[in-house]
Amino acid sequence: MNDRKSWEIKDEAILADLVALMGLTDEEKSAMAACKSAAEEQAGPMIDAFYQRLLNQDITAEFLEGMVEHLRSTLKNWFITLFSGEYGEAYVKSRLAIGKTHVRIGLPVRYPLAMMDILMEHGEKVASSQGETAVKAFRKLAALDIAIFNQAYEDTHLNHLAELVGNERLARRLLTR
Repeated sequence: MNDRKSWEIKDEAILADLVALMGLTDEEKSAMAACKSAAEEQAGPMIDAFYQRLLNQDITAEFLEGMVEHLRSTLKNWFITLFSGEYGEAYVKSRLAIGKTHVRIGLPVRYPLAMMDILMEHGEKVASSQGETAVKAFRKLAALDIAIFNQAYEDTHLNHLAELVGNERLARRLLTR
């Protein structure tokens, strides 16, 4: 099996790779930026729905003990930043950091992914205020965030396996078998 070109893309470089794949246009970025004030208004209801679901389940509530107020602020910033119109290196770093925090605390990836329906509901409501271009852009950015979060999990697991077997290339080959 040959090495894959995608294996060489790491850290913040994933942004260029994913943005190219998704075809996020300047028009879509502008449409998202035009939604920012609507996102600020919608953030509260989105956060309430998000944490109500998590806190109603013992299995997810255990990850939130004593941190809900701080996490509410983090989630608000994350949601509003989706509508910033700026999706460069700082954006990717912040998303990777969130993903790495999820990994560090042992949060299974299924939980952040399972919460995306709440983001989608509220984000599409915000984006619809600017029309179909913004809705399309929002969907792309939600997918981008999911990909970045997953990348954080993948990178962590790959790094651990690479340490065990001696190098990343061998670890990747083992994962593809």
